[in-house]
Amino acid sequence: MMPVTEPPRLPDIEAILAFRTVKRGLVIGPAAVAIAWLARGTSGAVGAAIGVAVIVVNLLASGAVLSIAARISLAAYHAAALFGFVLRLLAVTVSMLLVARLFEIDRIAFGVTAIVTYLVLLGLEAIAVARGDEKELEWTS
Repeated sequence: MMPVTEPPRLPDIEAILAFRTVKRGLVIGPAAVAIAWLARGTSGAVGAAIGVAVIVVNLLASGAVLSIAARISLAAYHAAALFGFVLRLLAVTVSMLLVARLFEIDRIAFGVTAIVTYLVLLGLEAIAVARGDEKELEWTS
């Protein structure tokens, strides 16, 4: 009788994508803070920094949830993708409302930076994957 072996463990593609997006955020974030500082002063820079942080945490949570769900089942992955997206957007909205209510920051810089950062980071990641720049993401091989 042949010994039972586990199938090889594939890399957590979602977590890799999330970490790469966060790395891009480490470049985009300071640029966004600098622009907010030039446009809105110190309060704008603080608001922008918090906005970038909210989005980076959201992206890390996304990668973690999808990676864990992918290990469970395809149905869990689909549910995590659909409902997780809605819940994370709700969490971002609630956290932004709480921060804006509890702290005296530049709300315009905070909100605009969060939205623009989210769209830019997702756009850059989509472009990188479409171009094939992410070689270790070959989940079809």
